[in-house]
Amino acid sequence: MNKAILVGRLTRDLDVKNTTIGKAVATFTLAVDRRFKNKDGQKESDFVPIVVWGKQAETAGQYLSKGSQIGVSGRLQVRSYDAQDGQRRYVTEVVADEITFLSSKKDGGNSANTQHQSNSEPMSVMGLDEDFHLMADDDDCPF
Repeated sequence: MNKAILVGRLTRDLDVKNTTIGKAVATFTLAVDRRFKNKDGQKESDFVPIVVWGKQAETAGQYLSKGSQIGVSGRLQVRSYDAQDGQRRYVTEVVADEITFLSSKKDGGNSANTQHQSNSEPMSVMGLDEDFHLMADDDDCPF
């Protein structure tokens, strides 16, 4: 079984590109706090590279920005490539199947779900359900 579930904040805006066949792909780094503090009493974070494909990548690129808090569910992937210096490089990343928008830096940390429940009008955003929840379709898989 290969399943990764993370909650964290975006360290930068998403980088959304299209492949040669026109499929959208977005990459970003998620800062995930560790549960414990180091010997100096400081919280540490891990910076996890995330990849999102298809319509989910387009929608995330449109609505997420640096500082947004999100939940990501997906699989861990390790790939390699030959660098210009001739050395083989390995990359470990999470390929997201599902993204949940939790809050933005601008809304002061209030979750999207809490905001939705407090508003009398339902939020409707194209490509998102009312809880800002994205899931990959089978058509969104790159292979």
